[in-house]
Amino acid sequence: MSRTIAEKRAAFRELHQSGCFVLPNPWDAGSARYLQSLGFQALATTSSGFAWSTGHADNSLPREAILAHLRGIVEATDLPVNADFESGFGRDPAEVAESVRLAVATGVAGLSIEDSTGNDAAPLLPIDVAVARLSAARRAIDETGGDTLLVGRAENFVVGRPDLDDAIARLKAYAEAGADCLYAPGIQTREQIEAVVAAVAPKPVNLLIGSSSNFTLQEVAALGVRRISVGGALARSAWGGFIHAAKALADGRFDGFDGAAPGSQLNGIFKDRA
Repeated sequence: MSRTIAEKRAAFRELHQSGCFVLPNPWDAGSARYLQSLGFQALATTSSGFAWSTGHADNSLPREAILAHLRGIVEATDLPVNADFESGFGRDPAEVAESVRLAVATGVAGLSIEDSTGNDAAPLLPIDVAVARLSAARRAIDETGGDTLLVGRAENFVVGRPDLDDAIARLKAYAEAGADCLYAPGIQTREQIEAVVAAVAPKPVNLLIGSSSNFTLQEVAALGVRRISVGGALARSAWGGFIHAAKALADGRFDGFDGAAPGSQLNGIFKDRA
């Protein structure tokens, strides 16, 4: 039986109270439904995975396209969906607030706001500007019911500014500004993870594991992390298989389909989809 949006959001918040869960990132309705069939408890969108599926680079799609995508993923699954909402699709706090209200209306259970600028010379917003934008997102969520989870992201390690102290200062400021969950994509070592978890406790932390890792779920949980997402890794894995098979065809070979999913398996997964 389909859950209501309110039920999905309540379930999502409950997941953040204790333990550690994996939050995989589908890029379309089919991948979302397959992940649901595996028993995951929640999903998160990936801006990169979706962008590539439309033939665009990450962070280049307009707000309207992202909102339509969010709505499609929410409608495709009974699981709570966390939105990769990039930098909030607004330059100033008022514009971010308006974008967040529109995102909440799609039915997502959570959404993240980044502090990156897209400018290589100055890749991070000044912290006071980033805090003002996150505070505006908090107010927008509260004005629309307050049950959507807000994630504050410090992008230091993915924009070439791997300063852990600055990332932690940002995350602590975002927590004080109303973020429910904190996220510093790109941290990798045990020491970095433990420092972030301790700095923002008792608020939950999201850890990105977007490539092969020696960590186990149990080890990450022991570090105090509440949730693990994989970003565009599943989409990149799918692209890897496609590229391998396509290049074989371009070379005049037909041996690139090893490992392809049987059509009968896919039809079985999606057969109840009207």
